[in-house]
Amino acid sequence: MIMAALPFKLFASIQYLLPQHGLSRFVHWAVRIRQPWFKNALIRAFCRFYRVDLAESVCSSPESFECFNAFFTRALKPGVRSVCSEPDAIACPADGMISQLGAIEGTRLFQAKGRCFELAELLGGDRSRTEAFENGSFVTVYLSPRDYHRVHMPVAGTLAAMTHVPGALFSVNVATTENVPNLFARNERLICYFDTAAGPMAVILVGAIFVSSIETVWHGEVTPPRSKTIRRWDYSGQGLRFERGAEIGRFNMGSTVIVLFGPGHARWKAGIGAGMSVKMGLSLGSYR
Repeated sequence: MIMAALPFKLFASIQYLLPQHGLSRFVHWAVRIRQPWFKNALIRAFCRFYRVDLAESVCSSPESFECFNAFFTRALKPGVRSVCSEPDAIACPADGMISQLGAIEGTRLFQAKGRCFELAELLGGDRSRTEAFENGSFVTVYLSPRDYHRVHMPVAGTLAAMTHVPGALFSVNVATTENVPNLFARNERLICYFDTAAGPMAVILVGAIFVSSIETVWHGEVTPPRSKTIRRWDYSGQGLRFERGAEIGRFNMGSTVIVLFGPGHARWKAGIGAGMSVKMGLSLGSYR
């Protein structure tokens, strides 16, 4: 909270000096404390500071959550998010803000303020996967601390594989995306590959400072424990299919989601662009 008030370049520079993984391990422990006086006070303070609206949540009071992490990954009441109904629509995977959206220029994705990063680095050096998305399309959605933190399917598809790439844990807010080179290709990330009617699709959950864990509905917690090497899982032939709008994962504390499509498959809607606030299920465009 204090760091967020610092000038952008100073905020980004300080993060190089922080024990990023140590802080995340501490947060993983602290947000699971179930002492009522502690978790209730923490939830109330967080709601006040970030103006969180609990009216949308299944549980609507601090006392009804077993710990802070349960509050942070809270489920929404049925019907408070509508998923776009057009047959060829691409649904927004999460609540948040569009950080960037557009075309992958060869193998480069735009980050912010003239900064780009390499597709191959984002995908952990997997050459065959990289080729499938070259000259394709991408959208990056930033989830702020106040947002709903579950991630949903943009397009119906079948899970093909998953890759965990260890890395740093820089913040992923505007200050850091504008000042830390290759941010999304250097932070820890979980890459989920799907086979869809729009061709191959990747949904990438990017870790960030204080993100104590990332989990999926088919695997559970992927981190912790944290690995120093890339881990890969093959789900081909297992028939794990998810409809558009279905929950696939969540962040235990906030971060960013990047969605990739192959060349010629995604068309983004006019008027959808960087800086726009979005809700899960909103139509971002269409596929072919």
